[in-house]
Amino acid sequence: MSESKPLILCIDDDPDILSFLETVLEGAGYGYAGAASAEEGLRVYRETPPDAVIVDLMMEEVDSGTSFVKELRAQGNRAPIFMLSSVGDNLNLVTDYSPLGLAGVFQKPLSRQHLLTVLEATLAGAAAKG
Repeated sequence: MSESKPLILCIDDDPDILSFLETVLEGAGYGYAGAASAEEGLRVYRETPPDAVIVDLMMEEVDSGTSFVKELRAQGNRAPIFMLSSVGDNLNLVTDYSPLGLAGVFQKPLSRQHLLTVLEATLAGAAAKG
């Protein structure tokens, strides 16, 4: 994690979700980088490696979120990755996300407090590991 405020990369094709995430994250002292597609998210990721990633499960294609995560893992990503889903508790029926090594799954509609609590704990744990 960088010495400055942690940068969170958020990828979602819904501009309202990105606006919400930007407002919440910046309001809590995090850096924010946003992308409206998996392809744009990869470009932003390469330009400015984030401290954590939040990616929507279903964007321009049904599996674009999981494909994005697999691509990051192939590139040696070490930042915690969270999947954002509106699928509900049936997410494990839609996709087997356990091999992706996700740090967690956030359900839409997203709770501001839950998001910040989980991010803080995850980033503190990552910093403690090294």
